[in-house]
Amino acid sequence: MWKSYSLVLLVFVAVEYCFALYSKTSDVVELTASNFQDKVINSDDPWLVEFYAPWCGHCKNLVPEWNKAATALKGIVNVGAVDMTAHQAVGQPYNVRGFPTIKVFGSNKKKPTDYQGGRTADAITSEALKVATQIVQDRLGGKKSSGGGSKSSGGGSGGSGGGQKKGDGKDVIELTDSNFEELVIGSEDHWLVEFFAPWCGHCKNLAPEWDSAATQLKGKVKLGALDATVHTIVAGRYGVRGYPTIKYFAHGKKNGEAEDFNGGRTSGDIVNWAMDKFAETLPPPEVLEIINKEVLDTAAANPLCVVSVLPDILDTGAAGRNKYLEILQDVADQYKKKGWGWVWTAPGQQTALEEALGVGGFGYPAMAVLNVRKQKFSIFKGSFDKDGIYDFLRSISMGRGSTDNLQGGKLPNIVTREPWDGKDGELPEEEDIDLSDFDMDADEGKDEL
Repeated sequence: MWKSYSLVLLVFVAVEYCFALYSKTSDVVELTASNFQDKVINSDDPWLVEFYAPWCGHCKNLVPEWNKAATALKGIVNVGAVDMTAHQAVGQPYNVRGFPTIKVFGSNKKKPTDYQGGRTADAITSEALKVATQIVQDRLGGKKSSGGGSKSSGGGSGGSGGGQKKGDGKDVIELTDSNFEELVIGSEDHWLVEFFAPWCGHCKNLAPEWDSAATQLKGKVKLGALDATVHTIVAGRYGVRGYPTIKYFAHGKKNGEAEDFNGGRTSGDIVNWAMDKFAETLPPPEVLEIINKEVLDTAAANPLCVVSVLPDILDTGAAGRNKYLEILQDVADQYKKKGWGWVWTAPGQQTALEEALGVGGFGYPAMAVLNVRKQKFSIFKGSFDKDGIYDFLRSISMGRGSTDNLQGGKLPNIVTREPWDGKDGELPEEEDIDLSDFDMDADEGKDEL
């Protein structure tokens, strides 16, 4: 009987230990139901406390940074951790629902605040030092730390129960066990899917950002949301353990393969991450010769249109022109996620366009970036190589650089021409003059006096 009890106890202790994310040698203080009041609430020292679940992926990712922060802050600010699967009562007064939830216990222990900073050791220690500084200032002002227990505090990042339905945004698509295969796996679209729990505070914080990103990405990447507490089949298939978990399903996905989203949680971060993935699957844009009005109109309908005037074929030959076209194609590929138009012509082929954009004054090759909607353009004056063009376009995309107004407020007339045949240029043939047709002696002597 005693042996059986000892074996069960040993197994229980082993399970408890394997669940813990922090080792006994860590500078992170293990907080439990039996020591939390004494160590944290009744202490005059500041504390950063993480409430975690051992199975939570985000909690596991935080471990090395939390350890580093604890070591760096030793003797200045205490850093602790509560395993909520073993000591749920500790987090209940603070309405902890999502993991990890981090609380800052400063001067007023009755009202801990939510940590809203980054999940790196640098960000954590920076916030901790602010708390320590505030405590010093409070003490200088005659204030004392207030302990004595805390029965309630704001929900913050941990959130509160009740549940806010995800996917309320008009462009966020609600996903379920029954429609996931058809809408996501079986589609030709790119998808970002959020797996959430209605009670998760981090999911609630993400909601407006997710909605905004869905609107911005409309037509390129679809954003969906799946309640992992209800639709457990799909959630289980992708090993969802923490919330929110975000997965990327690329166009042409095989067997439902997904990639973990590792970007930031603002709408801008989500959009940029998604557009980078979307751009990877796009073919490079074509750099088209302006042979008629339709070519320019189509290119100029994009947010920006890059217009190049390459040297005359007699100056470069086919090899030289193709080299310039290769440079433009390489840069166009780098900027393909921008959705710009790319066109070129040769000197004298579209003179009205050259005049309207003011190119050619610095020689050829020349380049201008055109924004028809704003009726503005900017001229490139640097070295016409890959690096020079790339830097110029990067400045343009960031809103830098000088601009001029498009003459007449509209695109100039475009002449319809035959496209370049890809061959070297040929000098025009000159008419041969046969001097034998002339009698050089017939008028000899007429000018003599």
